[in-house]
Amino acid sequence: MDTEKCRVLLSAIETGSLSAAAEKSGYTTSGVSRMMAGLEQETGFPLLTRSRGGVIPTRECEDLLPAMRELVKWTEVYRQTAGSVVGLETGELRIGTAYGIYLHEISRQIADFGRDYPGIKIDITEATSTELTRALEDSKLDFCIISRREGNFDWIPFREDELLALIPADHPLADSNSIPIAVYAKEQFISIYPGQETDNSRLFESCGIRPNTRYTTADSYTAFTMVEAGLGISMANSLIVKNWAGNVKEIPLDPPQTVEIGIAVPSLKELSPAGRKFLKYIERRPDTSASL
Repeated sequence: MDTEKCRVLLSAIETGSLSAAAEKSGYTTSGVSRMMAGLEQETGFPLLTRSRGGVIPTRECEDLLPAMRELVKWTEVYRQTAGSVVGLETGELRIGTAYGIYLHEISRQIADFGRDYPGIKIDITEATSTELTRALEDSKLDFCIISRREGNFDWIPFREDELLALIPADHPLADSNSIPIAVYAKEQFISIYPGQETDNSRLFESCGIRPNTRYTTADSYTAFTMVEAGLGISMANSLIVKNWAGNVKEIPLDPPQTVEIGIAVPSLKELSPAGRKFLKYIERRPDTSASL
């Protein structure tokens, strides 16, 4: 089976579009269409359902996706390993992050890596920690920077990060030294990533609290500005809000709540050469508490 066709198929499914997959992979749209037709002929049944809205995998294709992802993953590992043997460093590194701000903190390491290995392409995906964990398990990512989740992967801890209450500056609770978690069952709550598992939702579930959700948003900074406008209270990691300025009080919870942030890797032993090299650069960070 042609693993390049499999790689392009996975890209088409992830983007929902043949044209987007073509642009990402460096092919023409007609070229991608021919590749998919050839792959379907080789497989013996349709792999994509096409419509004006884009493409989605057929039921039969979904059964093949785990094997295809593993095939593409190990082909990339083989290619990178073979290239390193002859001194040619190429490949693609797929990184997920739930904390875009952390990429800023390791920007020097990313820049150094890019200068030393210009042939390695870095693709960055932003999503919630739980979403990224699923993507990691599906072999869609090489590793991800997340708050710790349950799963079958290796874990490299970075730091403990505190969850903070976000309170309008003129709110009666704004001068409090701490905010009881039970307050969220009464006060109007601005939920971030509604309907998804997040650090906030996991905390509420563990405490048996049903927040009084009045507003929702899929962006942390938008929630911050809504709090500033007096629409309600919210909650976020200190790592996310520490560089934001506005009339919002960031107050510890009672009891204090922290999450462990680090890197999740399916297997350090099976990580691609590019991934191992990149993690060695991140290891230079003083707040990385584990040796790779």
